[in-house]
Amino acid sequence: MAARCRLTWKYLAPCVKAHRMQARQHGTTLYASIFRFDDVLLANPHAYGSSASQSPVLHINRIPGGRLFSHYLESYDKVWATARPL
Repeated sequence: MAARCRLTWKYLAPCVKAHRMQARQHGTTLYASIFRFDDVLLANPHAYGSSASQSPVLHINRIPGGRLFSHYLESYDKVWATARPL
């Protein structure tokens, strides 16, 4: 897992610099990868015994009255607040 994380950061670093994106690292144990793009979230819930690439990716849009986006956003924000910048 550590090697996969290092490889991901290696590929992500130039994108972060070139596009003025923000990225952070954390040590929190999560059961989903969550990527936020303004009012869109991509959530990749990890199934036990399967790699993330074998699990579905949920494309979640913020919609009035919807609860799924805010549910994932709350989780994302809690981790983001404790993470260190790339």
